Amino acid sequence: MSIFSVVFQDFKLLSFSLGQNVAANKEFDDVKASNCLNGAGFGERLLKLSLGLETFLYKDFDKKGVEVSGGEAQKIALARALYKDASFIVLDEPTAALDPIAEYEIYSRMNEIVGNKTAVFISHRLSSCRFCNDIAVFHEGRLIQRGNHDKLVSDNNGKYYELWNAQAQYYE
Repeated sequence: MSIFSVVFQDFKLLSFSLGQNVAANKEFDDVKASNCLNGAGFGERLLKLSLGLETFLYKDFDKKGVEVSGGEAQKIALARALYKDASFIVLDEPTAALDPIAEYEIYSRMNEIVGNKTAVFISHRLSSCRFCNDIAVFHEGRLIQRGNHDKLVSDNNGKYYELWNAQAQYYE
């Protein structure tokens, strides 16, 4: 378990401090937690929190606790994955709750965010897969195609092409 850091679709944040949520621990490194939150796109909001990393999420244990939006929660979950600093990062629909601009910002910096780690990115939204070096297409439990976006979208008979065009029609 120490080599994997995972952001599941159904992650949970706890009613503890922001820093504790990022570190998944009572004790945390302030600089590392701040860097991870900045990398995950939560930096501007962090600056607005009067207690910074000591700000409690939710009001269960502290009346001054803050409510975070779904997109902000997702950024905190991503920061938690980065904080662990594991060799493999598994991201299961990591931007599902983000607005399109925040999602674009995360994707445009994904290689920078992940660094030299191996990342497995799971998504049904193919537009979010364009930055991936290697895309595996599964259908009915089987691997049916593999390659980068340009290769897969150029195969007019492939499932990726079919799915890409089914989703892209709403953007044209």
